[in-house]
Amino acid sequence: MTQPYMRVEKLVKKFGPFTALNEVDLEVYPGEVHALLGDNGAGKSTLIKILSGVHQQTKGDIYIEGKKQNFRSPREASAAGIGTVYQDLAINQLMSVTRNFFMGREMTTMFGHMKMDEMNQIAHDEMLKIGIDFSDPTQAVGTMSGGQRQTLAIARAIYFGAKVLILDEPTSALGQKQQMEVLKTIKRVRSRGDIAIIFITHNEIHSKLVADRYTFLALGQVIGSGSKAEIESQDIRRLMAGGAEMKDLEQELANL
Repeated sequence: MTQPYMRVEKLVKKFGPFTALNEVDLEVYPGEVHALLGDNGAGKSTLIKILSGVHQQTKGDIYIEGKKQNFRSPREASAAGIGTVYQDLAINQLMSVTRNFFMGREMTTMFGHMKMDEMNQIAHDEMLKIGIDFSDPTQAVGTMSGGQRQTLAIARAIYFGAKVLILDEPTSALGQKQQMEVLKTIKRVRSRGDIAIIFITHNEIHSKLVADRYTFLALGQVIGSGSKAEIESQDIRRLMAGGAEMKDLEQELANL
């Protein structure tokens, strides 16, 4: 696809006198994983909160399928096809897989009773599509691994209409095996070809395993971007460090 599903142009966000984002550009294409990288304080969290409707930009434009958008709430962003999976996942560990899948969007009869059999089947089928097979969707989420919970949150976002899937450091608090579960899920979602994925991570290796494009932020500005074919491994490491040369960092440490 030659046209991005989402395009961000000259996005600026100010909090009082502080500029958190300064003319950020971003293009996200269906069927691709776009890694958003940068050190703490680079502006990644502010950017995804604007894209998901939590904050409103000070200046700049967001386009979805070429149409200008101005999200005033997460509900408006969700209606436009933006699905965000935050680190805390918004999951109740004491509730079942199905109840978490449909939380706040339960299917009910005309008398207000939940359609549990239908909901169980949908939750099972949607999870299976991206690699997790639950024989019992009534089991408590607390019995699932961290990687499986991430998959549940991703499947939920896709089922309820996400065309841009924003994943906020989905592997950060997981063990190595669970990290691989999440990376496999990301690749399965990408293989559908109809969903654009923004993958926020601090892990250089994970970004190289799944990303098709990269954008690097430092102090609220884009300091580098490009496709996987255009960016060398040493460039990824340098840009993740805010553009500092690794040899300069090593010299600073040696001088202490």
